[in-house]
Amino acid sequence: MNETQGYSAEYAALNHEIYSLTKQLEAKERELKEKQKTDVYDPFDNPSEYHWYNDDYSEILPWITMPEFSVPFEPAKVEKNALRKYYNIGGFIFLFQFLFSNVLALLLISLIQLILGKLNPDAASGAIEHYMRGGSIFVAINLIIYLAANVGFAFIGLKWAKIKPSFMLNTRDYSFSDAVVHCLAGLFIWICAGFISSGIDDIFSQYGFSTDILDHDYGKTALGFAIMTIYSCIIAPLTEEIMFRGALMKIFSKADRRFAIFMSAVFFGLAHGNIPQFMLAFLIGIFFGHIDMKHNSIIPSVVVHIFINSMVTVISLLKDNDELMGLYGLALIAGSVVGLILLIIFRVKNKLPMSTPAQKLRGISVAKTSVGCIIAVVIHIGYMALNIIATKQ
Repeated sequence: MNETQGYSAEYAALNHEIYSLTKQLEAKERELKEKQKTDVYDPFDNPSEYHWYNDDYSEILPWITMPEFSVPFEPAKVEKNALRKYYNIGGFIFLFQFLFSNVLALLLISLIQLILGKLNPDAASGAIEHYMRGGSIFVAINLIIYLAANVGFAFIGLKWAKIKPSFMLNTRDYSFSDAVVHCLAGLFIWICAGFISSGIDDIFSQYGFSTDILDHDYGKTALGFAIMTIYSCIIAPLTEEIMFRGALMKIFSKADRRFAIFMSAVFFGLAHGNIPQFMLAFLIGIFFGHIDMKHNSIIPSVVVHIFINSMVTVISLLKDNDELMGLYGLALIAGSVVGLILLIIFRVKNKLPMSTPAQKLRGISVAKTSVGCIIAVVIHIGYMALNIIATKQ
């Protein structure tokens, strides 16, 4: 081998070495950039959240995917506007559901009263209304309205927010034993909320008001009771969970999961239109939101909701039998004691998601400037207040 060939070989070896080092440096640089890149599913670095429930935050801040970009502590105007858009969707969907259900109820009741009046021209209007309330007509109307309103506006809201509804059934790590724990823990919360509600009602009654605005004369016939049972034990739990944990909690969870749990629970309580049920729905709604977020599905809350509503239905069946009611009451107390223990164990192992300081600036701080949320809350509180004022003796 001559001298020229020797230099060529050394030059080729040197080029190969330079090429290898360049590739290694490029790989290290890519690795470093990946480490510096913000996790779009955990932009606030919050270890207390169930990250599988989180959405891609680049939908709020598109430039979050840029290398070395991090979410600022205080949201800029553009970020607030993006979040406010989702909060407005949640608020307006809740408001539209309320208005739609009331208008549809008025139209259906008026139409059926008109038809019955034509079929029975000699019947007084009071007699027709009594017939509708005591039979199956009112409860059937109730079932149809809330089936259409809850499911319909839940899917409209998800479509509006560009969220795929399939997430509601992406169940994660959920077993029969989890269902039992959740049901008994929910039973304890329900009984505690019942005592709180009774205390509130006693306070209002001292001033001549009643917080109990429910009509207990519905569904007195066998068919009416059957429809009421189907609605209370199946339709209401399923459709309400689709609306409140399925649509609203997901829509409100863009930046702060804890805020989403509490906000959906507040709306869930307001939807019931009276203070006793507000307390029950709010407290149990927090628990529903927690277990759904943990398991990434609405199935856990649907199961507990069906269980609790079924317990209430059994009470309505046994209320005239003192002996059976007494035994049933003892069973509920025993179940609630076990539920308290299971709830404590559950909460020790599964904390509610906490909010980082940066998330707090993107949760209630932005929601309180959302026109949709403000109007929805004000109208529902006003409706609840009017219902209580109407009970003044």
